[in-house]
Amino acid sequence: MRHWAKGGHFITLEGLDGCGKSTHVEKLAVFLREQGLEVVTTREPGGTAIGERVRGILLDSRTHGLAPLAELALMFASRAQQISEVILPAINRGAWVLCDRFTDSSEAYQGAGRQLGVDAVLTLHRVLCLGLQPELTLLLDNDVAASVARARRRNLAAGGLLDENRFEQENRIFFDRVHQQFLAIARREPERVVLIDARRPVEEVHNDLVAAVRERLLPRQA
Repeated sequence: MRHWAKGGHFITLEGLDGCGKSTHVEKLAVFLREQGLEVVTTREPGGTAIGERVRGILLDSRTHGLAPLAELALMFASRAQQISEVILPAINRGAWVLCDRFTDSSEAYQGAGRQLGVDAVLTLHRVLCLGLQPELTLLLDNDVAASVARARRRNLAAGGLLDENRFEQENRIFFDRVHQQFLAIARREPERVVLIDARRPVEEVHNDLVAAVRERLLPRQA
């Protein structure tokens, strides 16, 4: 079920933590605003007052004993709230929504990383996300070790003010499963997912993101 009949668009950026998603969401938003477009940027988990409280539970390294299925349920609780409160209202008024993570991350992190399986994730998506899918997903692909190291450095740089280290404490095997599932999604849905090499300088990556948006979506604005 599609929800952008009124002219809005929904783009997601995906990839391992530390691959540069947050940076590129903001840079892409600047580019689109320069085209005279209304742009809403958001993130998952989070994006709403309720979602940010859920994010605190999910990412705080002090959260111990969270069952994998409970983790998955909380991810979708945050997502369902954000769809209702932020994403659909923005799309329906004609805005472009750029979201840092969406259901692909649940498929990669919980479905593959936690080994809950793809079917469980996609079933929850159909029920709780009203069938909403991004028109375009930009998958930033990076080396597993480099991404995790960067994410850990970023969280340490916060100086203890923000603890979002729970996933970074996982082992290399976990992140290898996550990485491979992201690549599997890209192979499965090439019409939606554009794979971007994030190992290069920021400006080179940004230029490829802009090129993908121009090719896939901007011509429709004419």
